[in-house]
Amino acid sequence: MPLPDTMAVIEISEPGGPDVLVTGERPVPEPAADQVLIKVAAAGVNRPDALQRAGSYPPPPGATDLLGLEVSGTVAACGANVTGLSVGDAVCALTPGGGYAEYCVTNAAHCLPYPSGYDDVQAAALPETFFTVWHNVFQRGRLAEGETFLIHGGSSGIGTTAIQLARAFGARVLTTAGSDEKCQACESLGAERAINYKTEDWPAVIKEVVGRDGVDVILDMVGGSYMQPNINALGIGGRLVMIAFLGGAKAEVNFVNMMVRRQTLTGSTLRPQSDEAKAGIAREVREKAWPLLDKGAIKPIIHETFSLAEAAKAHAMLESSAHIGKIILKVA
Repeated sequence: MPLPDTMAVIEISEPGGPDVLVTGERPVPEPAADQVLIKVAAAGVNRPDALQRAGSYPPPPGATDLLGLEVSGTVAACGANVTGLSVGDAVCALTPGGGYAEYCVTNAAHCLPYPSGYDDVQAAALPETFFTVWHNVFQRGRLAEGETFLIHGGSSGIGTTAIQLARAFGARVLTTAGSDEKCQACESLGAERAINYKTEDWPAVIKEVVGRDGVDVILDMVGGSYMQPNINALGIGGRLVMIAFLGGAKAEVNFVNMMVRRQTLTGSTLRPQSDEAKAGIAREVREKAWPLLDKGAIKPIIHETFSLAEAAKAHAMLESSAHIGKIILKVA
């Protein structure tokens, strides 16, 4: 079946709040030699999308200005150098942008098959969170079996994925979340203790639970006032991994604990990394995490699904922080 010339998309009319997202029409993109064109069935909604919409997270050079960092759907066309994928294959994929559209191009090496029994919405909830968690918790944070892991924002898409993966690989998991309902959800996914940071002093609870040894790895998306308590909560050889700064990118920090306890502060953003780096993450995710999804040992948590035309409502839900798990746009 021939491809259409144009497609429906969601565009940013100007930097601002969710209401600046509007429907539009663009030419269907053509895949480069190492890319595939995906007929999008569903797309994940993520914090970087909201930051780009607000004007504070521009796309990397050469990437589309359209939002959408993860999609599910079927391969509609393949570039000249693509092997291992064919037109009609069902894939979910990490993208450099462009997922809020009926068609999207991405590097073929960033595509993964649907896990066993998964539908389009479930598959669209996987790439961005699983790539991010795997790279930051297991590659950069080097979380190992038997270690203690603290994740801030445990009820987010990243958080619900991190809790499950850490437990599946034998770590002891602690988390913070913003309501009793969210804490209960985190504990149902495998967190030993979920701390309501609005009603409890989370550093004191962490100290009570783990004692003087401290935690081994912290995944933080808050920054700001959390920086010093994070360092204080880490044990000897502990690793603090930053993936966002919802509480601010600047903080005054006393690094004595980090020096004395030989700690590591690291972090990353996924989107600007090279195609080769993201392909390497994809290979490890497929080898290590996909079998757990195939057998149902872990799963994405879906909070709500919106139509593509309801992207503004989806962003309003994301920024309300009322959700537990992922928010998805159903495109087809």
